[in-house]
Amino acid sequence: MSEPLGSAQRPLRVAIIGAGPAGFYTVEALLKQKDLVCQIDIFNRFPTPYGLVREGVAPDHQSIKAVTRIYDKLASHASVRYFGNVTFGVDITHADLRSYYDQIVYAVGAQSDRRMGIPGEDLFGSMPATAFVGWYNGRPDYRDLEVDLNVERVVVVGNGNVAMDVTRILVSDPDELAKTDIADHALAALRQSKVREVVMLGRRGPVQAAFTNPELKEFGELKGVDIIVDPADLELDPLSEAAMAEDKTAAKNVEMLREYAARGDTGAPRRIVMRFLVSPIAIHGVDGRVTGVTIERNRLVQAADGSLRPRGTGVTEELSCGMILRSVGYRGEPLPDVPFDEASGTIPNRDGRVLNGPNGEPILGEYVVGWIKRGPSGVIGTNKPDAVATVNSMLADLPNLPNTPPAGDIANLLRERGIDFVTFADWQRLNEYETAQGAAQGRPRVKVTRVEEMMEIIRAGR
Repeated sequence: MSEPLGSAQRPLRVAIIGAGPAGFYTVEALLKQKDLVCQIDIFNRFPTPYGLVREGVAPDHQSIKAVTRIYDKLASHASVRYFGNVTFGVDITHADLRSYYDQIVYAVGAQSDRRMGIPGEDLFGSMPATAFVGWYNGRPDYRDLEVDLNVERVVVVGNGNVAMDVTRILVSDPDELAKTDIADHALAALRQSKVREVVMLGRRGPVQAAFTNPELKEFGELKGVDIIVDPADLELDPLSEAAMAEDKTAAKNVEMLREYAARGDTGAPRRIVMRFLVSPIAIHGVDGRVTGVTIERNRLVQAADGSLRPRGTGVTEELSCGMILRSVGYRGEPLPDVPFDEASGTIPNRDGRVLNGPNGEPILGEYVVGWIKRGPSGVIGTNKPDAVATVNSMLADLPNLPNTPPAGDIANLLRERGIDFVTFADWQRLNEYETAQGAAQGRPRVKVTRVEEMMEIIRAGR
């Protein structure tokens, strides 16, 4: 009789696609199982791990990045291997993983953004906030994004925390940003920036705004920046008043907004204008470049589910601007040979088990965690219980898995294919290089932002 899966004689072999928080919390949940012996391989498209912690968290939020210390410990575990610079669907296929592993976990996040679906959205100067975030965080995909900051007014559509981040970076003192790990090319551009005003557009009222209290409080602490809020925008309808009575975060937000409204314009060199109950309906341009936007005034109506939804009133106004960043949500991208639900932008699943289609049947041995599982919601820590739930499904499925011997070691297959994969030790060398460059400038790190350059440093250190 063959040894049971997950025993010392026959370790469970797990492949995790994606090295962001969701992937690492899956590793943690698997390693915490007392009687489970497993071998976990993490695959990541970039040489660098940590996903949104490296490429999404704002550079002036260094404390949030400390979570990577936990991931470092997990990646250094004897049962875990890191394979960076390996693209799923290109360097390794779904079929490869099926023959080399007992279980596959997709932890790829939500890589693209939602569109607004309005005229002019593709003009130069109109882009997703996610691209702008990737640009200032040195994400290789956005390293060469054309960002023209030779404009006086930027419009940010949305008021979640990503919208707050991009707004704050646009008006922050570059000398303050120079103490962070912001990408060098972005710092240079921000030093030359002509941006004096950022207008944030929220389609619902202040009570429904998606930002958190700390993010809003930070606005009021920015040096040389006025926060402009029209007191009329803070006059609440009865439904919003009722909603606020049951929501401490919303109540605190409105209290802070009222304080900013009372402060008014002090003549600071830069300003953030926070607008509510407005939606962009068309973007205008000249010679293919953004010159302005038409916005429509909204009112709130109660939907069948009790939520308050914005409805256009037909009252419009024109707002001139040279750049528009939309921050209206992320969405997942389909992976080769993996089911995908176009409606939700996620991999269809039940309790983390991948289904063969929306409302379909589970595919034995395939699982999903994080944003590609549940949609783009929550903070980094939200991925922890989410990963535990998926791992519980993985453990429950062990008796049903075919106990066939794996095809061999995936590292050999990658070598045969000429893939120069990055190990965790390789990443540590690159990390040491970045932090040493940073230390010389009094910064946490200076990021290497091109994959070719990352690989050169890694190869030199081997």
